[in-house]
Amino acid sequence: MRALGEAARREGVCYLTGGATAVLVGWRTATVEVDIALEPEQEEVLREVVRLKDELSVNVELASPADFVPLPRGWQTRSPLVERAGRLTFRHFDFYSQALAKLERGHAQELADVREMLERGLIEGARLRSGYAEIEPELFRFPAIDPADFRTSVEELLGSP
Repeated sequence: MRALGEAARREGVCYLTGGATAVLVGWRTATVEVDIALEPEQEEVLREVVRLKDELSVNVELASPADFVPLPRGWQTRSPLVERAGRLTFRHFDFYSQALAKLERGHAQELADVREMLERGLIEGARLRSGYAEIEPELFRFPAIDPADFRTSVEELLGSP
């Protein structure tokens, strides 16, 4: 984080998501890749990402829940601060947005992550359900998503309302 913050030439936010969040919050000890989203993207920071990924032998993906599902309103204000380094503020991407993207993908590790978020009190079931209801009308923007299957994933995890 320090290296990326020092590389930044202007103020920005680096959102951490997926395995990066899981490791930093503490429910996993390792991750196969670090997923980040930069706002705004900065060439100097991206070049530093490439240097660091090679130096540290870690896979870095420019990815966030926004690549997989519509985002519920207010996601930015619900994105918890991790730390400030140089000109970058590091935040976890909104846990509800992360959980919805994980439920849509439905892989075993993704579902385990959502259960951990619930158990740790990072997300609340009723709010997750209402987050799904909020984004459901926008799912047409993601034609690969089957809304019925997505809804089933949410309900199977949380139980029927």
